[in-house]
Amino acid sequence: MKTIVIIQARMGSSRLPGKILKKLGDVEVLTYDIERCRAIEGISEVIVATSDLPQDDAIAHWCERYGVAYYRGSEDDVLDRYVQCANMYKPEYVMRVTSDCPFVDYEMASEMVSLMKKEQKDIVLLDGNPPRGLAVELLSYEALLHIHKVGKEPRHREHVTYFAYEHAEKFNSVTYQVPSNRIAPELRITLDTYEDYQLVSAIANHFDDSLVSSSKVIQYLRETPEVAALNAHIEQKPVI
Repeated sequence: MKTIVIIQARMGSSRLPGKILKKLGDVEVLTYDIERCRAIEGISEVIVATSDLPQDDAIAHWCERYGVAYYRGSEDDVLDRYVQCANMYKPEYVMRVTSDCPFVDYEMASEMVSLMKKEQKDIVLLDGNPPRGLAVELLSYEALLHIHKVGKEPRHREHVTYFAYEHAEKFNSVTYQVPSNRIAPELRITLDTYEDYQLVSAIANHFDDSLVSSSKVIQYLRETPEVAALNAHIEQKPVI
């Protein structure tokens, strides 16, 4: 089962510009993304999908410097960017990761790949709520092509898989049970604001290990509520 990871990445951000090339310890946020995605079992390739805007030249140069595959496409039509990128690799399944999730859970992702290999469905749905920033999305290449064809609203083009959740009845899904030690919806381990950057920096400095288990990250935040409180007040931007 050929499965690829596509990490969507851009330098533009209304709340924290250039966030994915900010430092976490001695490396960049994008380094954490790449290393953790490469640790997912059953993955054939990890590709960064960025835009063709001049401001994202920095991402392309970073990828070239570190030998990371990348694709450049539409800034606004992220769904088309994903599809055009995937078309180059002709996978059976595509995993969606966003670059503002430096502690993406590669262990859960590995289990999702194994589940999909067994079940051969359109999409994996999660039963249980991990912290924002740990989960990935896994769907078939054919389902991605279908979403590209029928998802016409701006929210569908921007958020890639959104159509599949709005119209779940149109897809054959399999459910992945989130492990109990990953269920912590009150935590925010993503990167969209300066407060988020303070939190992920604290995690990176504490562990100094880009492959630290997400379960240990959750445990650390529960044991240090003053760190977890750094971004507890941040509200996620709504999908419109």
